[in-house]
Amino acid sequence: MIELPEAVVLAKQVTRTLHGKQITRAVANASPHKFAWYTGDPADYQNLLAGRTIQDAAAYGNYVEIHTGDRLLAISTPMRYHEQDEKPSKKHQLYLEFTDRTALSCTVQMWGGLLCLPRDAEGGSPDYLIARQKPSPLSDAFDRAYFHRLVDRSSGALSAKELLATEQRIPGLGNGVLQDILWTARIHPRQKTGRLSELELDAMYDAVKRVLARMATQGGRDTERDLFEQPGGYRTILSKNTVGTPCPVCGTIIQKEAYMGGSIYFCGGCQRL
Repeated sequence: MIELPEAVVLAKQVTRTLHGKQITRAVANASPHKFAWYTGDPADYQNLLAGRTIQDAAAYGNYVEIHTGDRLLAISTPMRYHEQDEKPSKKHQLYLEFTDRTALSCTVQMWGGLLCLPRDAEGGSPDYLIARQKPSPLSDAFDRAYFHRLVDRSSGALSAKELLATEQRIPGLGNGVLQDILWTARIHPRQKTGRLSELELDAMYDAVKRVLARMATQGGRDTERDLFEQPGGYRTILSKNTVGTPCPVCGTIIQKEAYMGGSIYFCGGCQRL
């Protein structure tokens, strides 16, 4: 599953690399995955997409929307570009081959949508529709007032992780990007939002805006890979790459714990509970 910074990076790379390429073959669900979501019958993707030409792409939350005239693909999985006749992994969930024999493959990690929709349709999965409707934290519409309305609706009962990374409150902000956001704001993932001061909430908002923008402009996180299998240029502070190493600010060892069905990373010195 990709998150917002990676979706932004992939959308730009798809536009630059695939613009003008015509699809000759579309294979969906070649390697069935329990948590891969399609629209309709994946076997129909060949008829729906063959002969169509890639125009451009855009990012909405953790989805990359690829436009092909009056039809689009909305994909929330990692993507890989393949040069002429290069063989992809056999475990892809969507494979597009073009007239010049280059290709694009998409492979689900954990879960992901591979939706094929009419351009003006209002259908698709609920998380995709929410991502299309809500303002991106990279946009001006996601301002301080909007963020405080999100906090107010939580009534202070949610933890910092719950507020930011669950229920699609902020589409594209998931458990991966959450870690550095909360470290930057000096807030523990388990901390109840009702206990946060106005200054701490402002710090959280600022961190959401600044950290996500930095991740996107630097090519995504170093724990993820782009269209060309290259790691992102943003060096994560709290991630699987840094657990067990000293915090760059205070020197406290970075810890990992299970929380809410996933993992959290934190510095016990900078993020006191």
